[in-house]
Amino acid sequence: MPVSQNGYTANDISLTRVYEIPGTDRRVRLRKGPAGELLVEFAAWFHVRIEPIDRGQLDDWGYAERPIRGGTSLSNHASGTAIDLNALRHPLGASGTFQAWQVQRIRRWLRTRHYCVRWGGDYSRRKDEMHWEIVRDVEACRRNLRGS
Repeated sequence: MPVSQNGYTANDISLTRVYEIPGTDRRVRLRKGPAGELLVEFAAWFHVRIEPIDRGQLDDWGYAERPIRGGTSLSNHASGTAIDLNALRHPLGASGTFQAWQVQRIRRWLRTRHYCVRWGGDYSRRKDEMHWEIVRDVEACRRNLRGS
């Protein structure tokens, strides 16, 4: 069975479901259970505390069976354990698309969830500020769900 970069089983849509992001008109397909639920919790928080998830703009994504852009390993999107938000505002490779206060809040949220989620804006190579991905196991995600 193929796995994504973070070790989750990949390329199996039956392991995913469509979630509604509370407070938005956006629906995204993510992994069933705590990993997907934590990403939805983050997205709802992001919508209220960082910036609105654009209404009508179809630039928010979850599950996608594909390799990492420019690589051969399966993307965490392929396991439903990654989400992109407001991609047009935060394009791949761009840096500094968030204001300093937003970055501080994002990093605080990640810290309070014991870094179960990693932000693409913290990548050391090509920045991906639209991107958030699960980097810990299911049990760690379950322990860190707060219900927003």
